[in-house]
Amino acid sequence: MVSVIVPTYNRAKYIKRAMDSVLDQTRPPDELIIVDDGSTDNTSEVIEQTIGRAAFPVRVLRRKNRGAAAARNVGIAHAAGDTLCFLDSDDWWDKRKIELQLEAMHENPDSIISHTREIWFRNGVRVNQKKKHAPSSGHIFADSLRMCVVGMSTVMVKKELFTDYGLFNEALPCCEDYDLWLRVAREQPFLLVDHALTLKEGGRDDQLSVIYRLGMDKYRIRSLCNVLESGVLTDNQYLQTVSELERKCRIYGQGCIKHGRAEEGRQFLVLPDKYNHMDDTVLRGMEEPAP
Repeated sequence: MVSVIVPTYNRAKYIKRAMDSVLDQTRPPDELIIVDDGSTDNTSEVIEQTIGRAAFPVRVLRRKNRGAAAARNVGIAHAAGDTLCFLDSDDWWDKRKIELQLEAMHENPDSIISHTREIWFRNGVRVNQKKKHAPSSGHIFADSLRMCVVGMSTVMVKKELFTDYGLFNEALPCCEDYDLWLRVAREQPFLLVDHALTLKEGGRDDQLSVIYRLGMDKYRIRSLCNVLESGVLTDNQYLQTVSELERKCRIYGQGCIKHGRAEEGRQFLVLPDKYNHMDDTVLRGMEEPAP
């Protein structure tokens, strides 16, 4: 069974497009779960108007606003499927998305997570992605440290992933996908379905990537600290993570000082020191000759 989970908050203008792209799939899902995260516009009315043409079960879960991570976790808890797809309510899919991605997962039965390429739009005009945004395949832990390299609306996962690696971190108002992919990528390869099957439009003021754009690295830094303290990284992964933590803390700390938040800036500039002693221990261990 394939369950599609769509979290939404005040997306009346976009939710129909997202739902239509699910309803029109060449391989329909077995259920669609929409988690309305406390919308105050007419999102609910648009959802009800669109449900009528669904040929499969659609469940709408309404709750108080607690953010995207919590909304996705609610969807996961209620999903009947053993394979889950996520679609942000302002994104949409190519009609072959589920079919081609599910076929790729069946051809690679050891894969517990896959993702696709994306097509980006800004103000209705297609834009080219920078090289750094190109999705990776296989073991992507190193790539995932610098930025989120897996689009949330592109993924198809086996539900067991959340048993093995935990749910989305609800303490993060953004970057919760970055946080989860780090936990998964330390062990699991990511299967890239090499088709542009996910479409998204960026640059709007109501998007989390815009709302938190000036402080986004603050939450990525928190995720890096969490994974460093988890005790599950290999020696090489630990060194890579400390290196990226130092880079992010330097950029964010200097930015704080520049904008008059000197105390906060100093705290971030010295934060990597907490992990450097462990870093030195790991490095010495790697330098010791094998018996």
